[in-house]
Amino acid sequence: MARLSDIIEEFIKSMMEEGQGTEIQIQRNELANYFSCAPSQINYVLTTRFTTDKGYIIESRRGGGGYIVIRQVRYNNHKNLAEIINEKIGDSLTYDNSVALIEGLGQMEIITEREANIMKAALNDRSLNFSPNKNKLRADLLKSMIMVVLN
Repeated sequence: MARLSDIIEEFIKSMMEEGQGTEIQIQRNELANYFSCAPSQINYVLTTRFTTDKGYIIESRRGGGGYIVIRQVRYNNHKNLAEIINEKIGDSLTYDNSVALIEGLGQMEIITEREANIMKAALNDRSLNFSPNKNKLRADLLKSMIMVVLN
């Protein structure tokens, strides 16, 4: 049985597909009423499933007529994408954050599932066990792998 968070995520993604756009506008309270859950559950889904790592930007306006805009980022220019990814990765990267970024690239169809799996295997802690600074090496490796894929 799917968890409520998974169901809400799929519902939002299907709304985006139905609208055939890269942006939807929702009201958190209405969505919470629809799923009979607390608005904080909607917040949880938005902050964990619709992150910049996964190719989404969330904007919200609070108040009585408040709404949330979920925008899926589309990259037409690989150079621009490379700069954004390098900035996001930084000088150090945990395995969990690298997986989130890799999965986001997969969802945006920038890398294949096979490429994603190879990247994850190369970046896991066991593969980097010899390094005294795993997170720095992981960041450098991921940047290099992504540059090769984008070029």
